[in-house]
Amino acid sequence: MKIARIVLTVISLVLAFLIYKGIKDPIDWQKEKKMRYGKVIERLKEIRTAQTAYRAEKGEYAENFESLIQFLKNGNFTVVKQIGDPEDSTAVVIRDTTFVPVRDSLFKGRADAIDSLPIIPFGDGAKFKMSAGKIEKGNVMVNVFEVVDTKPFDPKHVLKVGSMTEPTNAGNWE
Repeated sequence: MKIARIVLTVISLVLAFLIYKGIKDPIDWQKEKKMRYGKVIERLKEIRTAQTAYRAEKGEYAENFESLIQFLKNGNFTVVKQIGDPEDSTAVVIRDTTFVPVRDSLFKGRADAIDSLPIIPFGDGAKFKMSAGKIEKGNVMVNVFEVVDTKPFDPKHVLKVGSMTEPTNAGNWE
């Protein structure tokens, strides 16, 4: 009888532990997923911002990270400052064109962020897959790009920004 009581106590403790673990593990997994996906989304937003800047200056999106990084490190934004009202025929209009380095505008004080753009956070060195091109939408050729997480924490939920089939630069988390 005493042995049966000890065995039942041990079984009860093991079952209690398994129930606890069965509840805790999914909660921990969701917390980890949320934290990791937050970092990946942050990086995808930086890539989107960089692609938008690239397109503003070059007229199209960068097809690969090498071109994008080269632009971010060495490219310039064209800033045109206009003084005077061009609608006023009596006013003198002065236009002053200046160039602002992209790296100082987008990644001020974070030069290492430029080199790490292609690398997926928590991806063990894996890199995002980037595509760019043009599609026809409503008889108009539209520039498009897409960046996809090639090593998602949850294979059922792959994060991406942009699309190669639709003219959008939204992320699939938005």
